[in-house]
Amino acid sequence: MLRALAIDFNSFFASVEQQERPELRGKPLIVVPVLAETTGSIAVSLEGKALGLKRNVRVAEARRLCPGIIILEARPELYIQYHRRLKAVVETLVPVKKVQSIDELECELSGDLAAPARALKLAGEIRAKIYRDVGRCLRCSIGIGPNWFIAKLASDIRKPDGLVLFDDADIPGKLLGIPLNEFTGIGPNMERRLRAAGIGNVEQLYAAGSAQLRAIWGSVEGARFHDWLHGGVQDREPPRHRTIGHSHVLPPEKRNAAAALAVLHRLVQKAAMRLRHEGFYAGALQLSIGYRDGTEWSADLRFNETQDTLHFTHGLNELWSRRPVAHQRKPPLQVGIAFHSLLAAALHTPDLFEAEKENSRARLLGAVDTLNQTFGKNSVYFGGAHGATAYAPMRIAFTRIPEPEIEEIDASRQRRLRPKQTPAPPPEE
Repeated sequence: MLRALAIDFNSFFASVEQQERPELRGKPLIVVPVLAETTGSIAVSLEGKALGLKRNVRVAEARRLCPGIIILEARPELYIQYHRRLKAVVETLVPVKKVQSIDELECELSGDLAAPARALKLAGEIRAKIYRDVGRCLRCSIGIGPNWFIAKLASDIRKPDGLVLFDDADIPGKLLGIPLNEFTGIGPNMERRLRAAGIGNVEQLYAAGSAQLRAIWGSVEGARFHDWLHGGVQDREPPRHRTIGHSHVLPPEKRNAAAALAVLHRLVQKAAMRLRHEGFYAGALQLSIGYRDGTEWSADLRFNETQDTLHFTHGLNELWSRRPVAHQRKPPLQVGIAFHSLLAAALHTPDLFEAEKENSRARLLGAVDTLNQTFGKNSVYFGGAHGATAYAPMRIAFTRIPEPEIEEIDASRQRRLRPKQTPAPPPEE
């Protein structure tokens, strides 16, 4: 029985750029987080892929392999806008069960949509409406299957513009020629573990029992994988909020202690605003530093759970002071912070002797957040981040789609702290 339809937007960031800028269409290009020869690409256009370029290729290597390649700096807010538009278009035709990532949607098939002929027709309707309502450059591959796992696999088989359906009768027959590493959940390490257990192809993987795969995975994920591979619909582990944090690779001019600390303060303030917006309190702060020689250092600080940016600021300064002497002499390359031991706001109980202070500080920080959302990030910031407010811009991760309204500016506020008052209509005579 068909239950899932997976939509994978091909070369998404690059395709958005080509949709926005007609002069880029049909040309090889890569999208990078920063304009630097040493950085790696985060997206390659379909034309670039046809020339052999792969995601993560370094700019200098891309220039060598493809003279005349176009290099574009990423525009995360634009990609998020397109993601939202695409999701809205798809939802006019079929329910979106889950946003898997900024370029992948999981849709739920039920009723007559679960019939193969109707599901294939629906896929065509989705693609046609995307091209008509969003843009012809937004090409997508669609997979259909009895669960997300199989549908995702189907969407990866034929790109770009692929359409593949795997029904119950196709399992395992049509899967047997697919390499193990094409399956979601089988990376290099897991593939080595499978081969060490005598499983070197899909036929052997399909024949393995649930208990055997659970033992190989070392967790219940192996049993879930077994169920998905056989077309089952065992629920995935619900996502848990383990950390909220940010990291940043320092530009050359910031690879010194004073500048790195300012960037860390910027990261703490940015993460604290997210923490409050997402409704959590943090009970610990982790600081991590990577150096140019490949070494790393990290440390944790625990405290009573809080949302207070000033408390986090003092905690960051304390962790910074703990750096070993040998590390203090080395130029930092990358810095990061993470809040963990998170507690949902509904479960938080204020300290009996600090409740009044906590409430007062919450109002202050709420006002700061509102100002930054209304007039733009860093309109108001704590002094530790001075000189670094332009750094650590919004980034899109595989596991999280940021909200520009929180991290940049909420355009819907129209730079007003209070909604514009609509004048009352004149009284009728």
